[in-house]
Amino acid sequence: MPGGTPATDRPEVRLDRSDVGRRVSVRRLSEVVDGRPVFRDVIGVLESWDDHGLTVVPRNGEAVTFPEDLLVAGKPVPLFPARRVPRPEAGPGELMAVAARGWPAVEQERLGDWTLRASAGFTRRANSVAATGDPGLPLPAALEAVRDWYGARGLPGYLELTGDSPAGLDAELDRLGAEYAPTLLRTAALAPLARAAREPAGGAERVRLARTAGAEWTALYRRVSGDPATEEAARRVLHGGPSVWFATARAGDGTPLAIGRVAVDGVWAGFGAVEVAPHARRTGLATTVMAVLAARAAEEGATGAYLQVEADNGGAIALYDRLGFTTSHTYQYARLPRR
Repeated sequence: MPGGTPATDRPEVRLDRSDVGRRVSVRRLSEVVDGRPVFRDVIGVLESWDDHGLTVVPRNGEAVTFPEDLLVAGKPVPLFPARRVPRPEAGPGELMAVAARGWPAVEQERLGDWTLRASAGFTRRANSVAATGDPGLPLPAALEAVRDWYGARGLPGYLELTGDSPAGLDAELDRLGAEYAPTLLRTAALAPLARAAREPAGGAERVRLARTAGAEWTALYRRVSGDPATEEAARRVLHGGPSVWFATARAGDGTPLAIGRVAVDGVWAGFGAVEVAPHARRTGLATTVMAVLAARAAEEGATGAYLQVEADNGGAIALYDRLGFTTSHTYQYARLPRR
C-alpha cells in the first residue's frame, strides 16, 4: 500500500479480506494523466483478495482485477434491488433447453434428434437421454442403442420424457418394463425471492458468493460421492453453465451451514444444490441462500427463476411453494431395465 499503510487502516476503505464474496463498491486509481490521478469505480461481487490484488465481478460478468496498492476506497453495499417484473413466458421445450444448459453433461452424443448425456452417474439430469423429437431409428432399435451406449459406460439407461417425446415411446417403454420417476419443473418471478435477501432478519450478511465450489461447499453437498471419477464429473457439471455462482452461509465462527447454486442464462436463473447442515435446518437458511443468489442473478439481468424437483420430495416442494414457485410442467425419467 502507498506509504506502507494497510488498506484497512484508511477511513475510506471499509473492507478487508473477510469480505470476499460480498457485494461491494470499490474505487481504484486507474491512471495518471498530466500529473492528475484518474479514479474508476466498480460495484459487484468481491471475488478474491490476495497478494496478487483484488478481483470484483460487476453485473456484466467481466471481472475487474487490480493491485491492492491502487485501492483508494471501498465498502460493502446492499444486495441488488431487483425490479418487480413478471416471470418470463416460456414453454416446456424452451425451459428444458435452458435447464440443460444450466446443468451440462460431461459427455454428449446425438442419436437423431435425441441427445445422450453422461457424467459418470452424477445426477439423472446429466445421465439421461433428452428424448425429444425423432431418434432417426425405429423406437425399439433406438432404445437398444441407448441401452448399449449407457451400458458401455457402466450406467443404467435413463430417458428424460417431455411432451415433445415421440409418439409411441411411452408404450414401448411400458412394454420393456421401464421404471418411472416424475419430476417437476417449477418457475417463479425472481424479484420477490431476491428482495427477501434484503430483510434485516434474513441473515444475508453471512452469505458469501463465489465462482467456484470450494472444499467447504462441496463437503455440504450430499450428491458428491467419494469415487474420483464421479467427483470429477460433478465438478465439471456444477461449474458448467453460462454464468454460475455458488453461495455459502456460515455461522459466526465461520462454519458452513448452508449452500446453493444458481446458473444465470439470459432472463432465467436456475437454482439447485440447495443443502442445509442437519443441525441448522428449519432456520430459514435455505431461503436466505436462494435469495442472495437471486439478487446476484437479478443484477445480471435475470427476471425469472426455475428449478427441478422430484415429485415425491414434499419438504422441498413446500419450501418452493412459500417462495412463490408454481409448476410449469411435469416430466418423467424412465429407467430402462437391464438385459
